This record gives sequence, C-alpha cells and structure tokens, in this order.
Amino acid sequence: MSQSTPPPSGPPVDNPYAGQNPYAGQPGQPPAPEQGAGQAGFPQQGAPLGSPQPGFPMAPVAPAAPVRNNLGLGLAAAVGAALVAAGVYGAIIGLTKHEIGWAAVGVGFLIGLAAGRFGGRNPILPIVSVVLSAGSVYLGQLVGEAMIGSKEVGIGFNELFFDHFDVVQEAWKAEADPLTFVFFAIAAYVAFSSARKAGQ
Repeated sequence: MSQSTPPPSGPPVDNPYAGQNPYAGQPGQPPAPEQGAGQAGFPQQGAPLGSPQPGFPMAPVAPAAPVRNNLGLGLAAAVGAALVAAGVYGAIIGLTKHEIGWAAVGVGFLIGLAAGRFGGRNPILPIVSVVLSAGSVYLGQLVGEAMIGSKEVGIGFNELFFDHFDVVQEAWKAEADPLTFVFFAIAAYVAFSSARKAGQ
C-alpha cells in the first residue's frame, strides 16, 4: 500500500504566480509564463493590427506605377496616325465611290489609340485627337474625290490632287451632304473616347 508524500515543512514560499497556476512552484512543474507575454508567432495583446510580428513576415508593397504623361510623343503619334488613316480612308472612298461609316470610326479609333498609348493621360491629347480626326476625315474625303476625278478626266492622281487642289475642293463641296458631316462627328467622338481609355 502506497503512502502519500507529506507536504514540505517550513515557512510558505512567496510565489507571485500561485494564484494563476495551482501547480506553480511545486517540484517537477515548469515555471508559469510571464503575464502579458505573447506566445511565439502570435501578436501580443494590445499590439496594433497590421504591425509585423515575429514569425509572420509581411510582403513588401509594390510602388505604384508612374503615370504616363508625354505630350510631345502623343502629338507625334497622333499626327502620324492621322496621315495614315486619311490615306486609307481616301483609298476606300476612291475604290468604292461611297463614304462608309465604319471607316470613319476606324479613323477616330486609330488616332485616339495612338495619342493615348504614346502620350498617356495628358488632358490635351483627347482634344487634339478630336481636331486631328476631323482633319483626317476631311483629307481622306479629298483623296477619295481626287481618285474618282482622276479616273473620270483621265489624268493622274498626283497631278489632280497637287496641281489642281482647288478643283478637288470644289468637287467635294458640290457633293457634300449632311451625312458627310455626320462622319466628322463620329470620328471625333471615337477619337476622344479612345484617347482617354488608351491613356489610362
């Protein structure tokens, strides 16, 4: 029959943790953790949220991308796109002998895309794109008119367009109708919206 171990004799030991852990201070028991100390890897009480804690490394935040804003490059790209679009638009008119709405949409989209993609968010570029798109549509219609006229009168396109440009303009005025100016508005609207979206 086993006998219980008698309690140790002597004066009571002053144990500050006796009220928290009934086994603290007895032989064979680990010391109680200090009050207020957090466990490894977990934030301590009262620590602000989001503050780095041991065992939980926080990933670095990537810096924001710089805003593109290059007015000169955007203007150069828009002017180049306007000239190319005018040539293509004029060739379509010269070959089909009709003004096509989707071609005017393409003119505005190409100019606005070039301005916004190369110039960024500069607020002047959408306005410039509107002006260039209207000029591109007008130039394209003159090119188409010269192509059609050169076939009718039997002279070369370059001679009619460059040596008799006033005749081409008069022919354009004679054949212009309300739909002609609708194409100007379509190209201008598409150019403005495309430049803003491409610059974001």
